[in-house]
Amino acid sequence: MLGAELARALERVAALEREFAGVAEAASSGGTDDEHDPEGATLAFERQHAAALLEAAREQVAAVDAALRRLAEGRYGVCDRCGRPIGAERLAARPAALTCIRCAGSRR
Repeated sequence: MLGAELARALERVAALEREFAGVAEAASSGGTDDEHDPEGATLAFERQHAAALLEAAREQVAAVDAALRRLAEGRYGVCDRCGRPIGAERLAARPAALTCIRCAGSRR
């Protein structure tokens, strides 16, 4: 499951990198001025939106990589806060989860 999750996250990063590059290219071509060109605000928004999505996708890759390390160390599926098992349902929904549902809900 973690391997599939990592593959999806890497595909998402690659797609978002292409999207970001396209938006950046569109913003740089034609001398677009974010302040004075009516299209500039849209391009600036698209660039920031793509950058935020790309950052989130990269964070997901890092989280799955960390989960794979925990798996290799025999710590996968164990809550980082309380040390109890993370439920199978939670791991199915969030394979890279660090905490059990109880600790996640308490936000200590």
